[in-house]
Amino acid sequence: MNSVRLRLLILALLPLVVLMPLLLVLAISRWSANYDDVLIANVASDLRIAEQYMQQILVTTGGDVESLARSVDFQSAAALPNEGFTAYLEKQREILQLDFLYYLPLGKAREVAATWPVIRAAAGGKSGSEIDIFSGEDLAALAPDLAKKARLPLIETEAAVPTDRTVEDRGMVVHTATDVRVPGRLGVLVGGVLLNRNLDFIDTINALVYHSDGAEGDRLGTATLFLEDVRVSTNVRLFEGSRALGTRVSAAVRGKVLDEGLTWLDSAFVVNEWYISGYLPLIDSFGDRVGMLYVGFLEAPFTAAKRSAYILIFAAFALILALTVPLFLRLAGGIFSPLERMTKTMEKVETGELGARIGPVASKDEIGTVAAHLDTLLDQVQERDRKLRDWADELNVRVNERTAELREANEKLEATYQQLVMSEKLASIGEITAGVAHEINNPVAVIQGNVDVIRQTLGDGAQPVMTELALIDQQVGRINAIVGKLLQFARPTEFGTFEESVDIAGVLDDCLVLVDHVITKGDVEVSISRAEAPPVRINPGELQQVIINLIVNAVQAMQGSGALEIGISTTARDGLSGAQLVIADTGPGIAEEKLKTVFDPFFTTKLGEGTGLGLSVSQTLIQNANGLISVANRPEGGAVFTVWLPGEAVDEAAA
Repeated sequence: MNSVRLRLLILALLPLVVLMPLLLVLAISRWSANYDDVLIANVASDLRIAEQYMQQILVTTGGDVESLARSVDFQSAAALPNEGFTAYLEKQREILQLDFLYYLPLGKAREVAATWPVIRAAAGGKSGSEIDIFSGEDLAALAPDLAKKARLPLIETEAAVPTDRTVEDRGMVVHTATDVRVPGRLGVLVGGVLLNRNLDFIDTINALVYHSDGAEGDRLGTATLFLEDVRVSTNVRLFEGSRALGTRVSAAVRGKVLDEGLTWLDSAFVVNEWYISGYLPLIDSFGDRVGMLYVGFLEAPFTAAKRSAYILIFAAFALILALTVPLFLRLAGGIFSPLERMTKTMEKVETGELGARIGPVASKDEIGTVAAHLDTLLDQVQERDRKLRDWADELNVRVNERTAELREANEKLEATYQQLVMSEKLASIGEITAGVAHEINNPVAVIQGNVDVIRQTLGDGAQPVMTELALIDQQVGRINAIVGKLLQFARPTEFGTFEESVDIAGVLDDCLVLVDHVITKGDVEVSISRAEAPPVRINPGELQQVIINLIVNAVQAMQGSGALEIGISTTARDGLSGAQLVIADTGPGIAEEKLKTVFDPFFTTKLGEGTGLGLSVSQTLIQNANGLISVANRPEGGAVFTVWLPGEAVDEAAA
């Protein structure tokens, strides 16, 4: 019921409640962005006016000093003694409203030229005016009151770059110099205006940029001159109403303007309020960024105006919603009831009550037609559900039958594959071993033949070396025996394809001959414990393959150093007597979680070396002879493999 109502309301009110607010938000966002762009454009224009006034101060100051140096009055005063000339310059300084004005003879000017570029230019005959930073010592040398005027205690300022300085004693100066061409007074006339605490200068900028006629909506503007990031002249006020001299600009503004040399046109926190601000870097006569010129106006009135506009727009929209939503709800109420019945019926069907129906609907319009069609569809769904259930039961039976067949076929396929792998491996070994045996037999036959020739040729003269010749015969016989055992291991079908009565001890001795090179290659000590054991019935080649595989694995597990313990005994299992072969090593043993998988095909701990089929094939061979093979870890360390085969007499009785 709630879902139906919600969808109807969404359908009816979507244009009014969703689309119109989105359009309003988009329009307001666009208007707000344009409004902010206008404010930024205004502050950019204000900053340009302040910059032009700053340039005008430089030009005016330089022009005043240059005009003085070219005046007839100056030429007349130049003829006076030094005391009179100095008094004349002091008077002119007051008239021109300069903070200092002095004359440098040409020789002295050339000495000072290395310190100040404007003096160097004037000594070369070119007048100039620049912004320069004077140290406290420089200002004190010009006039003690200048150093005192320039000195400002630094006030800790929120968001400024941390500093250990407590006082700013440097001065920002409009520095101007022009050449003096009066005979007898060749040199440089130097003048300047200290901008620290120069409130007339900063108030004039503020008046030019933010002239107010008292009308409502006038921008509340401020202007500031910075020496690096310190306010040295400003009309920004602190909480107490005094000027914020000695406060510092935020780290963000300093980084962009002073460090990067860019103009800041954005909102910025100024002392205690947010202002739409413009900051311009100031360059001295050396080309370094030494300060900033700032203008800005209070952001709060414009933010309040935007907020009022937002409130008015959204209040009007809320009023429209309040008037129109009830009307839409009244119109939608006429179709709620049949749709709610449909919804309830579908909920019952979803819970498994397929017999639920909507029933007759009083409305004869499209909704009534839909309700009738829905009941018809529910009848069809119920019938199809019954047929599907019957078919599902039949399908489950067929799937179970096919699954059992596939499982049986897969088991046969896996067994066949393991037999194929073992056959391929034995065939490859047989081919290689037969070739090797052939190659060994040829030189052995030559050796044996030559020994016989030596014996015949020497006759009785062979007596002194008869022992050596006999030793050669013995070793040649040993080689023939080893080659024969290799052929018997590699091609057991050529030496017997059927099971026969086998003495495990004899097979073990043959195997030790074949793996002697593996054992003697390292420091492995072999101990054999022999006890009476009944003969077993097995293909001797297969038993030989199993024993060799277990001995080689044990030697490799000990990594060439350890003790190999082999034992043969008579052991009964399940009431049957048989022969038991135990092969134990002193290696690291087998991880407990892998003990159950060591006989699985392709399981190996020698990655990149073995195929993982040795133990799997061995288990198959022993099981085919009705025997058992098992593995365990020894308490003292290492692994132990046990092979048990039923005795021959027992096996025949069982047969």
